This record gives sequence, C-alpha cells and structure tokens, in this order.
Amino acid sequence: MVTISLCMIVKNEQDVIGRCLESVKEIVDEIIIVDTGSSDNTIEIASQYTQKIYHFLWIDDFAAARNFSFSKASKDYILWLDADDVIEPKYKQEFLTLKQTLPNTIDIVMLPYHVAFDQNNNATHSYYRERILKRASNFQWVGAVHEAISPQGNVVFEKAAISHKKLHPSDPNRNLRIFEKLLLKGQLLEPRQQFYYARELYYHKRYYDAIYYFEQFLNNPKGWTENKISACIDLANCYKAIHQEQKALLSLYHSFLYDVPRGESCCEIGNFFMAHEQYNIAVFWFEAATRQKPNISSGGFFTTDCYDYIPYLQLCVCYHKLGDDNTSVVYHQKAKECKPEDEIVLRNEQYFKENGML
Repeated sequence: MVTISLCMIVKNEQDVIGRCLESVKEIVDEIIIVDTGSSDNTIEIASQYTQKIYHFLWIDDFAAARNFSFSKASKDYILWLDADDVIEPKYKQEFLTLKQTLPNTIDIVMLPYHVAFDQNNNATHSYYRERILKRASNFQWVGAVHEAISPQGNVVFEKAAISHKKLHPSDPNRNLRIFEKLLLKGQLLEPRQQFYYARELYYHKRYYDAIYYFEQFLNNPKGWTENKISACIDLANCYKAIHQEQKALLSLYHSFLYDVPRGESCCEIGNFFMAHEQYNIAVFWFEAATRQKPNISSGGFFTTDCYDYIPYLQLCVCYHKLGDDNTSVVYHQKAKECKPEDEIVLRNEQYFKENGML
C-alpha cells in the first residue's frame, strides 16, 4: 500500500478548512498546510489535524506556493486539495481502495473534479485534474494563475472524485489582477495562460478584450485541444453579449475543427436556432447532443446535462412548437427520467396533464 501526503495552500479559510481536513484525514498519512497570510482562525483549525504548518510569503504566484508545499512532503505520493474541496462519503472507500491497490510505477493519477451540482447534489460540471502525483517524479507546478502540472510518465484515470464546495466567494478580481500585473512586467502569456486570461476578461464583461485574447489563443498552434474547444464556446458567448450573433454561431462551428461535436456545442447551436424559431434545425442539434458522450478521459471540461437532460428539455419544447405533442411528451419523459424532481420537469408534467396529454 502506498503512502500519501496531503499538500494544501490556504489563506483565510476558517469556514471550510475543517470540513476539508475531516473528509480526508483517514485517507492520507501526512498533512502539509502552507499558509499564505491568514488573518482568521485558519491556522488554529488546521493545527487540530497536523503540526506540519508552514508559512509562505505570497508573491502572486500559485505555482510557487504549491511547489513550496510539495517540497515539504515526505510520503510516496502527493494529493493536493483546495480548502473548499471535500471528499464526500460516497467516494471515501474508492480513495482507500485506490491507496491499497495503486502500483508504485504510476506517476500521475487523474481524478474527476466536480465543480457544479444540481439541487440533488449530483455533479453537473466536471473535469479531470492531475490529483495524485508520485513524489519521486519531482513534478513542478507552472502558471502564476490556474496553475497546472502537465501529465507525463505513467498516467492513469480513476473514478474517486473530489467535490468543490465553495461556501463564500473568493476575491473576484484576484486572477485578473495577477494576469495584468504579469502583462505590465512585459511577460508573454503562454497558450494556457492566454486562455485563462481571456476567460477572466469574459467573466468581467470586458467582451472586446476577451475576444482579442480568445482569438490569439485559438490562432496559437500550441494551445491544448480541450481548451480550444472551451474557448470557442466562451468566444461565442462574448459575441452574443455584444449582439454579433452570426459570429457567435461561427465560433461554435469552429469547435468542430478540433474534435467530433461535443454536447455543449450542440446545445448552444440548438439554442441559437431555437431563439430564432427555427425549430427543425434546433431539433437536429439537440438530437445530435443526445448522441454524443462526454469524453471524460480527455481532461477537458464537460457539462453532464448537455448530453441528456438539457437537450431532452429543449426537444420537448421544440416538438411542441412544431405541433408534434406525442414526440414532445416522449422527450419530457426522458428528461423526467434524468431529474424527476426538477422544477422545470414538474411544471412540464403539470402542463401536459392539464392539457390531457398525460
């Protein structure tokens, strides 16, 4: 059985750090906490779980802080978490089994990261992260913001998942501030950083700036395919925000250059034609979404609902608009199978019953 060091960087996380450490304490053999300047009770809470607490002067560089935390680990493998992450009880046994069975020839274990949830706590948006890393391989984080370790060596994908359960918002301007500080210093952003900088601009509704950087990223041949697919969808949203709908649609089609159509892109295209009351075309794209499967092993972002629940709901509406209520009811039932207690499903159910269709 391998041993695992948990390495975390934290700052002012008193509301969540206890929950995180409680969820993982029986899985790991060592807990390393690196504090980057807390002024609340974070350190006091962490000290109930470990004495290995270190201080790191914050220099606007997440990779530097994570590399420092990794340097303090002493076990076979390193697991990293953020303070508002949690290992839910349903995944605890999978982690324990993984720990018992993981061959020491593995360099990186990729695990699902659930970051959005529906009303029943089912994950709706997930992606894989490099989560457990062999210490002897001496992996190094890169990137001042949205830091990452490039998967290399013997990499495996497992099912044990981490859930991101944020209780309070972080500084919404922090990442943008760090990126723009780097640019002021004359630093060139590598492709992954271009992508995430463009996203920050998009989140801050600086749509024209975001479009410029998304297009720079998409024109860079070194960009990661999964990020390019996501960039096309984000770029489309930027164009929609400035009322350039044709360019938005072309951006979605652009994603097909990189791989087979994804459910996310198909749903967005379907929404475009649905908004323009071109329901037959919308049906084509929503049905296309239901024929796809999320490519979870790619490491890219995927929204589970875009492969069944969302297109089923939209197909229910489209077929109703086309006057085909029998097919509309079929897709309502499919959506109901996915989420029987969802408010939209319940409203549709009531509508169909009141109109004698069920």
